[in-house]
Amino acid sequence: MSDYIRQHAVKIDYKLGESWIILNEIEQSIKKKIETVGTPLRDWNISINYGIKTGLNEAFIISKEKRDELIKTDPKSAEIIRPILRGRDIKRNKIDFQDIYIINSHNGYISEDGTRIPPININDYPAIKDWLDNGEWNTKPKKGSNYERLAKRTDKGITPYNLRSLAYMDDFNRQKIVFSRISGDTPSFAMDEKKLLTNDTGYIITGNNLDYLLQQLTNPIIWFSFKKFYMGGGVEKEFKVNNLFNLPIPFVGKKIEVTSIEKRYIKDLI
Repeated sequence: MSDYIRQHAVKIDYKLGESWIILNEIEQSIKKKIETVGTPLRDWNISINYGIKTGLNEAFIISKEKRDELIKTDPKSAEIIRPILRGRDIKRNKIDFQDIYIINSHNGYISEDGTRIPPININDYPAIKDWLDNGEWNTKPKKGSNYERLAKRTDKGITPYNLRSLAYMDDFNRQKIVFSRISGDTPSFAMDEKKLLTNDTGYIITGNNLDYLLQQLTNPIIWFSFKKFYMGGGVEKEFKVNNLFNLPIPFVGKKIEVTSIEKRYIKDLI
């Protein structure tokens, strides 16, 4: 046993008090290179935030048919019905919008230009209020009436009809990278230019150099490194934002140089 351990042992350098991981020599080389050249995302001029939590998707997430019906009944309804993405709708460099919408009865926020946007008053949208109060979305009446279920949920705003407060609501109106909470086998990052919202299975990245950042996040070397070195434990293949913030990515003009052996190794594992 001692001979086997001596022949197959791998030397690992780490500092006392820091997290560590057992890696072979190729993996150690890749990790060292990415950390030497890259800058952790926490030090980039970006923000990463989760999507909207309604607390009651049955009521607030609606089909295109229901959207059209509400707008036909009251055209003003269109003001607060927005297209929304789920994590599963976000692919690598592609958005697969499924004609799903959210009643965005937000709780007020500060817009990009500093204007205070007041909370939505549901009485201004009678067709939507009637849907929330009396609609057939409540398929579990044993849990309470429509209004009771709206009122009992924790993710609500100043009234049972409002969504919870979200200080970065205006970020959805900007150019942004969207990505799925569950990573899958490929990097599910895409650029959104259409001001789509996401639910809580999708995240958004806003800030500077987004086109370049998207290229890097879908780069096989970066994707391999994140999954292997930084994703962490917990639910399999689920992103944790703090772990993503730890991911080193080279700034514009810098490049990670890997050997042909390292490239083949990465290709075989992703």
